[in-house]
Amino acid sequence: MSTRSDRPSPLKEELARIVEIEYGGLPPAPPNTRSQLLHDYEVPHFHGGRYQTHRLTSGQGDGMSFGLNLLIPPGAGPFPVVLCGDACWRNADDQVADECLRRGFILALFNRTELAVDADGGDRSSGLYPLYPGFEFGAISAWAWGYHRCVDFLCDHAAVRPDQIAIVGHSRGGKAVLLAGATDPRIALTSPNNSGTGGAASYHVVGEGAEPLEHLIRVFPHWLGPGMAGYANDQERLPFDQHTLIAAIAPRAYLSTEALGDLWANPSGARHAHQLARDAWCAHGAESRVAIHFREGKHGHEPCDWRMFLDFAEWQFGRLSHAPALNQAGRPG
Repeated sequence: MSTRSDRPSPLKEELARIVEIEYGGLPPAPPNTRSQLLHDYEVPHFHGGRYQTHRLTSGQGDGMSFGLNLLIPPGAGPFPVVLCGDACWRNADDQVADECLRRGFILALFNRTELAVDADGGDRSSGLYPLYPGFEFGAISAWAWGYHRCVDFLCDHAAVRPDQIAIVGHSRGGKAVLLAGATDPRIALTSPNNSGTGGAASYHVVGEGAEPLEHLIRVFPHWLGPGMAGYANDQERLPFDQHTLIAAIAPRAYLSTEALGDLWANPSGARHAHQLARDAWCAHGAESRVAIHFREGKHGHEPCDWRMFLDFAEWQFGRLSHAPALNQAGRPG
Protein backbone atom coordinates (compact mmCIF):
# COMPACT_ATOMS: atom_id res chain seq x y z
CA MET A 1 0.00 0.00 0.00
CA SER A 2 1.43 3.37 -0.98
CA THR A 3 1.81 6.12 1.58
CA ARG A 4 1.12 9.78 0.99
CA SER A 5 4.85 10.42 0.44
CA ASP A 6 5.03 7.63 -2.15
CA ARG A 7 2.35 9.10 -4.37
CA PRO A 8 3.26 11.33 -7.30
CA SER A 9 2.40 15.00 -6.81
CA PRO A 10 -0.58 16.36 -8.76
CA LEU A 11 1.85 18.34 -10.95
CA LYS A 12 3.87 15.21 -11.79
CA GLU A 13 0.69 13.31 -12.58
CA GLU A 14 -0.51 16.12 -14.85
CA LEU A 15 2.91 16.32 -16.52
CA ALA A 16 2.77 12.59 -17.26
CA ARG A 17 -0.67 13.00 -18.81
CA ILE A 18 0.47 15.92 -20.98
CA VAL A 19 3.57 14.07 -22.18
CA GLU A 20 1.46 11.06 -23.14
CA ILE A 21 -1.30 12.97 -24.96
CA GLU A 22 0.71 15.78 -26.54
CA TYR A 23 3.96 14.04 -27.43
CA GLY A 24 3.00 10.37 -27.59
CA GLY A 25 5.02 9.64 -24.46
CA LEU A 26 8.75 9.91 -23.86
CA PRO A 27 10.97 6.92 -24.70
CA PRO A 28 12.44 5.46 -21.50
CA ALA A 29 16.07 5.99 -20.67
CA PRO A 30 18.31 3.21 -22.04
CA PRO A 31 20.36 1.04 -19.68
CA ASN A 32 23.53 2.85 -20.75
CA THR A 33 24.95 5.67 -22.86
CA ARG A 34 28.51 5.14 -24.00
CA SER A 35 30.79 7.44 -25.95
CA GLN A 36 33.65 7.30 -28.44
CA LEU A 37 36.04 10.23 -28.73
CA LEU A 38 36.70 10.84 -32.43
CA HIS A 39 38.69 14.10 -32.43
CA ASP A 40 40.36 16.26 -29.80
CA TYR A 41 42.50 19.22 -30.78
CA GLU A 42 43.26 22.83 -29.89
CA VAL A 43 41.48 25.68 -31.69
CA PRO A 44 43.65 28.81 -31.25
CA HIS A 45 41.11 31.10 -32.98
CA PHE A 46 38.59 30.25 -30.21
CA HIS A 47 40.57 31.64 -27.28
CA GLY A 48 42.89 28.63 -27.29
CA GLY A 49 40.08 26.26 -26.42
CA ARG A 50 39.68 22.64 -27.45
CA TYR A 51 37.37 21.05 -29.99
CA GLN A 52 36.11 17.53 -29.37
CA THR A 53 33.82 15.32 -31.40
CA HIS A 54 32.14 12.37 -29.73
CA ARG A 55 29.81 9.62 -30.88
CA LEU A 56 27.21 8.72 -28.28
CA THR A 57 25.54 5.32 -28.41
CA SER A 58 22.59 4.28 -26.27
CA GLY A 59 20.85 0.95 -25.86
CA GLN A 60 21.78 -2.69 -26.21
CA GLY A 61 23.83 -4.07 -29.13
CA ASP A 62 24.46 -1.51 -31.83
CA GLY A 63 21.91 0.73 -30.16
CA MET A 64 21.26 4.21 -31.54
CA SER A 65 24.15 6.62 -32.06
CA PHE A 66 24.53 10.31 -32.85
CA GLY A 67 27.24 12.95 -32.77
CA LEU A 68 28.02 15.52 -30.07
CA ASN A 69 30.58 18.27 -30.59
CA LEU A 70 32.18 20.26 -27.77
CA LEU A 71 34.06 23.55 -27.73
CA ILE A 72 35.83 23.72 -24.38
CA PRO A 73 37.43 26.90 -22.97
CA PRO A 74 41.11 26.84 -22.03
CA GLY A 75 41.97 26.08 -18.43
CA ALA A 76 41.36 23.32 -15.94
CA GLY A 77 37.61 23.77 -15.48
CA PRO A 78 35.18 22.39 -14.70
CA PHE A 79 32.95 24.68 -16.77
CA PRO A 80 29.21 25.30 -17.15
CA VAL A 81 27.69 24.00 -20.38
CA VAL A 82 25.40 25.38 -23.06
CA LEU A 83 23.77 22.42 -24.85
CA CYS A 84 21.93 23.03 -28.13
CA GLY A 85 20.42 20.47 -30.50
CA ASP A 86 20.11 22.83 -33.47
CA ALA A 87 23.37 21.88 -35.19
CA CYS A 88 21.19 21.07 -38.21
CA TRP A 89 20.52 24.82 -38.56
CA ARG A 90 23.86 26.33 -37.48
CA ASN A 91 22.14 28.95 -35.36
CA ALA A 92 25.10 28.65 -33.01
CA ASP A 93 27.57 30.16 -35.46
CA ASP A 94 31.17 31.23 -34.87
CA GLN A 95 30.02 34.47 -33.22
CA VAL A 96 27.96 32.51 -30.69
CA ALA A 97 30.77 30.01 -30.15
CA ASP A 98 33.24 32.82 -29.49
CA GLU A 99 30.84 34.44 -27.01
CA CYS A 100 30.33 31.16 -25.12
CA LEU A 101 34.05 30.45 -24.81
CA ARG A 102 34.87 34.06 -23.89
CA ARG A 103 32.44 33.77 -20.97
CA GLY A 104 33.86 30.43 -19.88
CA PHE A 105 31.06 28.16 -21.12
CA ILE A 106 31.45 24.88 -22.95
CA LEU A 107 29.34 24.94 -26.11
CA ALA A 108 27.91 21.47 -26.81
CA LEU A 109 26.12 20.95 -30.13
CA PHE A 110 24.25 18.00 -31.62
CA ASN A 111 21.99 17.49 -34.61
CA ARG A 112 18.58 16.50 -33.25
CA THR A 113 17.48 15.28 -36.70
CA GLU A 114 19.80 12.30 -36.21
CA LEU A 115 17.29 11.21 -33.56
CA ALA A 116 14.21 11.77 -35.75
CA VAL A 117 14.07 12.97 -39.34
CA ASP A 118 12.29 16.30 -39.75
CA ALA A 119 11.08 16.22 -43.36
CA ASP A 120 8.18 14.86 -45.41
CA GLY A 121 6.12 13.89 -42.41
CA GLY A 122 9.00 12.11 -40.68
CA ASP A 123 10.54 8.67 -41.13
CA ARG A 124 9.91 6.09 -38.43
CA SER A 125 12.31 3.58 -39.97
CA SER A 126 15.41 5.50 -38.90
CA GLY A 127 16.85 7.41 -35.97
CA LEU A 128 15.51 6.51 -32.54
CA TYR A 129 12.37 4.67 -33.65
CA PRO A 130 13.93 1.22 -34.35
CA LEU A 131 15.25 1.21 -30.78
CA TYR A 132 11.68 1.45 -29.43
CA PRO A 133 9.41 -0.48 -31.81
CA GLY A 134 5.73 -0.12 -31.06
CA PHE A 135 6.08 3.22 -29.26
CA GLU A 136 4.07 6.13 -30.70
CA PHE A 137 6.21 9.06 -29.60
CA GLY A 138 6.62 12.00 -31.97
CA ALA A 139 9.77 13.73 -33.15
CA ILE A 140 9.72 16.31 -30.34
CA SER A 141 9.97 13.44 -27.84
CA ALA A 142 12.83 11.88 -29.79
CA TRP A 143 14.69 15.19 -29.83
CA ALA A 144 14.10 15.69 -26.08
CA TRP A 145 15.41 12.15 -25.50
CA GLY A 146 18.55 13.21 -27.37
CA TYR A 147 19.05 16.12 -24.95
CA HIS A 148 18.77 13.67 -22.06
CA ARG A 149 21.39 11.35 -23.51
CA CYS A 150 23.75 14.29 -24.00
CA VAL A 151 23.23 15.15 -20.32
CA ASP A 152 24.09 11.52 -19.44
CA PHE A 153 27.44 12.03 -21.15
CA LEU A 154 28.11 15.57 -19.94
CA CYS A 155 27.52 14.68 -16.29
CA ASP A 156 30.52 12.31 -16.52
CA HIS A 157 32.83 14.57 -18.55
CA ALA A 158 35.82 15.82 -16.55
CA ALA A 159 35.55 19.37 -17.95
CA VAL A 160 31.85 19.79 -17.09
CA ARG A 161 30.11 21.18 -14.02
CA PRO A 162 27.16 18.76 -13.92
CA ASP A 163 25.10 21.15 -11.78
CA GLN A 164 25.39 23.93 -14.40
CA ILE A 165 24.00 22.45 -17.61
CA ALA A 166 21.82 24.86 -19.61
CA ILE A 167 19.82 23.82 -22.68
CA VAL A 168 18.62 26.12 -25.45
CA GLY A 169 16.87 25.69 -28.80
CA HIS A 170 15.01 27.69 -31.41
CA SER A 171 11.49 27.23 -32.83
CA ARG A 172 10.84 23.48 -33.18
CA GLY A 173 14.14 23.01 -31.39
CA GLY A 174 12.71 25.16 -28.58
CA LYS A 175 9.70 22.85 -28.36
CA ALA A 176 12.11 19.97 -27.75
CA VAL A 177 14.04 21.99 -25.16
CA LEU A 178 10.87 22.69 -23.16
CA LEU A 179 9.95 19.01 -23.04
CA ALA A 180 13.52 18.00 -22.20
CA GLY A 181 13.79 20.51 -19.37
CA ALA A 182 10.40 19.63 -17.91
CA THR A 183 11.30 15.92 -17.72
CA ASP A 184 14.94 15.94 -16.54
CA PRO A 185 15.82 17.44 -13.13
CA ARG A 186 19.54 17.38 -13.97
CA ILE A 187 19.05 20.33 -16.35
CA ALA A 188 19.77 23.53 -14.42
CA LEU A 189 18.45 26.05 -16.97
CA THR A 190 15.90 25.56 -19.75
CA SER A 191 15.55 28.22 -22.44
CA PRO A 192 13.25 27.83 -25.47
CA ASN A 193 13.49 30.61 -28.09
CA ASN A 194 10.45 31.55 -30.23
CA SER A 195 9.05 28.05 -29.60
CA GLY A 196 5.41 28.92 -30.37
CA THR A 197 2.58 26.43 -30.63
CA GLY A 198 3.57 23.12 -29.04
CA GLY A 199 6.27 25.04 -27.16
CA ALA A 200 6.10 27.81 -24.56
CA ALA A 201 2.97 29.46 -26.01
CA SER A 202 -0.55 28.82 -24.72
CA TYR A 203 -2.98 26.68 -26.72
CA HIS A 204 -5.92 28.50 -25.15
CA VAL A 205 -4.78 32.10 -25.62
CA VAL A 206 -4.06 32.50 -29.33
CA GLY A 207 -3.00 35.93 -30.51
CA GLU A 208 -3.86 37.41 -33.91
CA GLY A 209 -1.78 35.74 -36.63
CA ALA A 210 -0.62 32.88 -34.38
CA GLU A 211 -0.27 29.31 -35.61
CA PRO A 212 -3.37 27.27 -34.71
CA LEU A 213 -3.08 23.71 -33.49
CA GLU A 214 -4.89 22.51 -36.61
CA HIS A 215 -2.06 23.81 -38.81
CA LEU A 216 0.62 22.26 -36.61
CA ILE A 217 -1.03 18.83 -36.78
CA ARG A 218 -1.80 19.03 -40.49
CA VAL A 219 1.64 20.18 -41.63
CA PHE A 220 3.85 18.56 -38.99
CA PRO A 221 1.94 15.47 -37.80
CA HIS A 222 5.18 13.68 -36.95
CA TRP A 223 6.13 16.20 -34.25
CA LEU A 224 3.36 15.27 -31.80
CA GLY A 225 1.70 12.13 -30.52
CA PRO A 226 -1.44 10.65 -32.09
CA GLY A 227 -3.52 11.74 -29.10
CA MET A 228 -3.44 15.37 -30.27
CA ALA A 229 -5.20 14.72 -33.58
CA GLY A 230 -8.64 14.72 -31.94
CA TYR A 231 -8.13 18.32 -30.80
CA ALA A 232 -6.96 19.69 -34.15
CA ASN A 233 -10.20 21.56 -34.87
CA ASP A 234 -11.18 22.17 -31.26
CA GLN A 235 -8.11 23.22 -29.33
CA GLU A 236 -10.26 25.02 -26.76
CA ARG A 237 -11.33 21.54 -25.61
CA LEU A 238 -7.73 20.52 -24.91
CA PRO A 239 -7.73 19.52 -21.21
CA PHE A 240 -4.36 21.11 -20.40
CA ASP A 241 -2.14 23.98 -21.46
CA GLN A 242 1.59 24.60 -21.76
CA HIS A 243 1.96 26.55 -18.51
CA THR A 244 1.81 23.20 -16.69
CA LEU A 245 4.75 21.91 -18.72
CA ILE A 246 6.69 25.09 -17.91
CA ALA A 247 5.75 24.88 -14.21
CA ALA A 248 7.23 21.37 -14.01
CA ILE A 249 10.68 22.97 -14.37
CA ALA A 250 10.36 24.93 -11.10
CA PRO A 251 12.34 25.70 -9.04
CA ARG A 252 15.14 25.17 -11.58
CA ALA A 253 15.94 28.15 -13.80
CA TYR A 254 13.81 28.96 -16.85
CA LEU A 255 14.01 31.69 -19.50
CA SER A 256 11.76 32.03 -22.54
CA THR A 257 12.96 34.44 -25.23
CA GLU A 258 10.35 35.80 -27.64
CA ALA A 259 10.14 38.20 -30.60
CA LEU A 260 7.26 40.70 -30.59
CA GLY A 261 7.00 40.61 -34.38
CA ASP A 262 6.93 36.81 -34.52
CA LEU A 263 3.13 36.61 -34.47
CA TRP A 264 3.10 33.03 -35.80
CA ALA A 265 4.89 31.94 -32.60
CA ASN A 266 2.16 33.59 -30.49
CA PRO A 267 4.15 35.93 -28.19
CA SER A 268 0.96 36.98 -26.39
CA GLY A 269 0.21 33.30 -25.72
CA ALA A 270 3.76 32.84 -24.44
CA ARG A 271 3.24 35.76 -22.05
CA HIS A 272 0.00 34.22 -20.79
CA ALA A 273 1.58 30.78 -20.22
CA HIS A 274 4.55 32.38 -18.47
CA GLN A 275 2.35 34.36 -16.09
CA LEU A 276 0.41 31.25 -15.06
CA ALA A 277 3.53 29.09 -14.71
CA ARG A 278 5.30 31.69 -12.57
CA ASP A 279 3.13 30.72 -9.59
CA ALA A 280 5.13 27.49 -9.33
CA TRP A 281 8.36 29.44 -8.73
CA CYS A 282 6.59 31.76 -6.30
CA ALA A 283 5.51 28.72 -4.28
CA HIS A 284 9.21 27.80 -3.94
CA GLY A 285 10.28 31.37 -3.16
CA ALA A 286 12.31 31.25 -6.38
CA GLU A 287 10.83 34.11 -8.40
CA SER A 288 14.29 35.24 -9.51
CA ARG A 289 14.80 31.94 -11.35
CA VAL A 290 12.02 32.37 -13.92
CA ALA A 291 11.84 35.00 -16.66
CA ILE A 292 10.56 35.83 -20.11
CA HIS A 293 12.28 38.31 -22.42
CA PHE A 294 10.77 40.09 -25.43
CA ARG A 295 12.66 41.81 -28.21
CA GLU A 296 11.62 43.64 -31.34
CA GLY A 297 11.89 41.72 -34.60
CA LYS A 298 10.84 38.55 -36.33
CA HIS A 299 11.38 34.79 -36.04
CA GLY A 300 15.00 33.85 -35.54
CA HIS A 301 17.66 32.89 -33.02
CA GLU A 302 19.50 36.19 -33.15
CA PRO A 303 22.78 37.18 -31.48
CA CYS A 304 20.81 39.34 -29.04
CA ASP A 305 18.77 36.26 -28.01
CA TRP A 306 21.97 34.35 -27.33
CA ARG A 307 23.45 37.26 -25.34
CA MET A 308 20.35 37.51 -23.15
CA PHE A 309 20.37 33.76 -22.60
CA LEU A 310 24.07 33.81 -21.63
CA ASP A 311 23.56 36.83 -19.37
CA PHE A 312 20.72 35.01 -17.61
CA ALA A 313 22.77 31.80 -17.34
CA GLU A 314 25.72 33.68 -15.85
CA TRP A 315 23.41 35.31 -13.31
CA GLN A 316 21.74 32.02 -12.37
CA PHE A 317 25.08 30.25 -12.04
CA GLY A 318 26.54 32.97 -9.80
CA ARG A 319 28.95 34.28 -12.41
CA LEU A 320 27.19 37.66 -12.75
CA SER A 321 26.39 39.78 -9.70
CA HIS A 322 23.31 41.52 -11.10
CA ALA A 323 20.22 40.50 -13.03
CA PRO A 324 20.28 41.13 -16.79
CA ALA A 325 18.10 43.89 -18.24
CA LEU A 326 15.09 41.75 -19.15
CA ASN A 327 12.15 43.23 -21.06
CA GLN A 328 9.55 41.01 -19.40
CA ALA A 329 6.54 43.22 -20.09
CA GLY A 330 6.57 42.61 -23.83
CA ARG A 331 6.75 46.30 -24.65
CA PRO A 332 9.42 47.90 -26.84
CA GLY A 333 12.37 48.90 -24.77
